[in-house]
Amino acid sequence: MTIEPGESQGEEMETTTSKGSLSDISAARLQKQPGNSALGVGLEARGVHAWFGEKHALANVSLDFWPGTVTALIGPSGCGKSTFIRTLNRMHEFIPGAAMAGEVLLNGEDIYAPGVDVTKIRLKVGMVFQKPNPFPSMTIAENVLAGLKLAQLKVDNKGELLEECLERAGLWSEVKDRLNTHGGALSGGQQQRLCIARALAVRPQVLLMDEPCSALDPGSTLRIEETISQLSSSVTIVIVTHNMQQAARVSDYTAFFLSDGGPGQMIEVGSTNEMFSRPKDKRTENYVTGRFG
Repeated sequence: MTIEPGESQGEEMETTTSKGSLSDISAARLQKQPGNSALGVGLEARGVHAWFGEKHALANVSLDFWPGTVTALIGPSGCGKSTFIRTLNRMHEFIPGAAMAGEVLLNGEDIYAPGVDVTKIRLKVGMVFQKPNPFPSMTIAENVLAGLKLAQLKVDNKGELLEECLERAGLWSEVKDRLNTHGGALSGGQQQRLCIARALAVRPQVLLMDEPCSALDPGSTLRIEETISQLSSSVTIVIVTHNMQQAARVSDYTAFFLSDGGPGQMIEVGSTNEMFSRPKDKRTENYVTGRFG
């Protein structure tokens, strides 16, 4: 279930690194192969463009997100990563004056086709934002189940679903004895995992994550990354990150975006290990090794 975000604050610091170190990190991760999960035919972007009024923000992006994998979107600020991820569940159209062209296919069906129920799309393609946004007046339990109420979905055993979602989000052991505490009383990292649990409650097929760790400390970041790894066996995940080490640790595939003074474009995409060890484009190599961005 997608909940409207607050304003994003700040960005993660990048550190200069080497292709070798990033390659070593990504190589340590078990590489998943395309199409190895029976979760549907996945999410596909076809020739996506995006505008904010007259500003052409994103140009001609085509990208497949294979079921049961994690794809990281990397690139400097202003290159269209967050704009692109918001086209994948029709969040882009929330912005006044925003427009898009192209197709986004979920299980082979264009989510922008006439007559498509936007609410149902956002149940299938959930989103977690940069800044944790639990409902402050709701308890932990109420936050997790909020999406069901908003979507008017019925479940047989809410208690079992509550435990399952908090367990999958890596939070159950920390909050099981205080489910009636307000969500705002949790730490920042716990609040972000609560938001993940809330998104999972409506059984999404895809989970979009827009810099989910940028406001968190290293320990909380590690917990979120562990959660991503655990979820990726059953949910397709797309994550925007400015942290190259994080992309190397959590993703199976990486796509590099760049604007070069014009609209943002996808420069190249490949397995994360290949992108960090043998990128095809010199601009990709310069970015991942910290020479610019």
